[in-house]
Parts: sequence; C-alpha cells; structure tokens
Amino acid sequence: MIELENVAYSYGGGELLSDLSLQLGAGSFHFLTGPSGAGKTTLLKLCYGALRPTSGQVRLFGSDVTHMDRDAIALSRRRVGVVHQDCQFLDHLPVAENVALPLAVSGQAVPGQDENLRELLAWVGLTGRAMALPPELSGGERQRAALARAVIMSPEVVLADEPTGNVDWEMSQRLLTLLVELNRMGKTILIATHDLQLIRAAKAQVQARVLRISNRRLQTAGADL
Repeated sequence: MIELENVAYSYGGGELLSDLSLQLGAGSFHFLTGPSGAGKTTLLKLCYGALRPTSGQVRLFGSDVTHMDRDAIALSRRRVGVVHQDCQFLDHLPVAENVALPLAVSGQAVPGQDENLRELLAWVGLTGRAMALPPELSGGERQRAALARAVIMSPEVVLADEPTGNVDWEMSQRLLTLLVELNRMGKTILIATHDLQLIRAAKAQVQARVLRISNRRLQTAGADL
C-alpha cells in the first residue's frame, strides 16, 4: 500500500534520513521509534506524500510520488488518515464540525452523514462533547477527536504521530485500544512514538513490527510482538 525504497531526505543542506526501505502492507501494524529529532515525523510525511524524497522511491498505492501531480497526491491522501502530533483544530467550530471537516473539504458530505458522525463520536467516547469547542477539551479528548477526524473518510492506512505524547497512561491505553480496533477492521497502522511502555503494552493486543530510526537509517528494533 505504501512503499519506501532506498529513500533519503535532506533538509537545510544535511541528510536527515538515508537509504530507508519500508513496506506498509494491507492490515499490518507498525511502531516507529527513535530519539527526538531522529526524523520520525519526516518519515511519516514521506509516507503520505507531504514531502518528496531527495532520492529513492516512495510509492503510494502503487504510484511513484515523484511522478504524481498535486491533485493525484491529494486523491491518494484521502486513503490515508493522519493523527498529527499538534492536533490543530478550528477553535470557533464545535468538535463534531471539526471531525467532519475533511468530508466538507473533499465535497463528500452527503445526506445521512450525521448518523455516521454520531457513531464515530460514540466510538471515540465523545458523544457528550460533540458541541464543545476545542479549547474546552482535555488533552485526551483532543487526541480522540483527532483520531476521529483522521478516520472520518474511512482511510485504508492510519498514521499516528506521537498520539499519546500529551496524555496520561490510562488515556494512552484507551487510544491504543482504538488503534488496535482499527487494525482489526483491516486498516494498516503506523504509530510513531518514543513510549516504549506503550509498545510493550500492545503485545497482548496485536502483532506488530517495531522499527527504529538510528543514525538516519531504519532498523528493526525487535521481532514481531
């Protein structure tokens, strides 16, 4: 579904990532680890076409991003849900409208969508907060709203950048459970995290590959959990 082959990425005259190869197959579950500044967020951006590699190939659903124009990349990105680390929302819109925003932007808002939105908000435990404004949400509520927004378009792949970075352990477990449920529905999952405790906790729920960025390269950090 998403493939990186001998990918390098340079920024500001220096090479941040070098000779990376990765395959995110249908229904697979991956963790991506590494120290702060190692390039985890950059690698995620390469995986959904927000950045183009300096060298090597990135293929989104079989197409080389180097040969894709902006519209083609935008269409491919509809098949990828991204949970960003900073959880940006429009503060003047209630949670429900923020979650549904990708549908409106893509022109896919249709009659009857409200019921799907209600079901999605219930799934992430935000039914009672649907009309709250983003500044009124706790850290855990913001992360769950971000996850709901990432999957509102029914993507085939979900990429999560430090989704548990600003929440307590109980909420981390809740978010992990939601991501595991998505994987059981057939979604491909890649979670970038520095939280090794979270990875260890996942071993009872899902079989995953753990990858680590070290010295600009991608390494297998452990066998299948």
